[in-house]
Amino acid sequence: MPNLTEALTSDSKKSVVTDDCLALIDAEVADKGGFTGLAIKAGYRTVQGIKPGFVRQVVTDLLPEFAKALDPLYQEAKTAGGGVREYLTANSGRVADALLSITDEKAKRSKSGMVKGTYDKLRSSAKKNVEAAVPRLAAMIEKHAP
Repeated sequence: MPNLTEALTSDSKKSVVTDDCLALIDAEVADKGGFTGLAIKAGYRTVQGIKPGFVRQVVTDLLPEFAKALDPLYQEAKTAGGGVREYLTANSGRVADALLSITDEKAKRSKSGMVKGTYDKLRSSAKKNVEAAVPRLAAMIEKHAP
């Protein structure tokens, strides 16, 4: 059974998967409402404004680590015999924890005070927001790693 890192980061797929990740992030940010949504949208615009292509570069850089972190859940889904999308969605808390363990570590080591500050402000609601994004994420994974 292929692993998720190979499935999502091969030379033939990485660019398309990155594009799909960026579309997923844009859609998730656009869907956020209320006061928290305003903060998320402002934070996202701030991060995007650091330099052109910053978010794309971050996604490109983090994709292999995210895929590696999610691979155990992906393998469980494949072994269980159900759909990857259904399995990951049913385990959205574990998916969020796996992804956030990577971004927490990256934020800690960031040299940009603006990135650290923005991440710290949004971190308290991050798990809830990542969990909300899991159905889209799972559909994207299933598309590229059926």
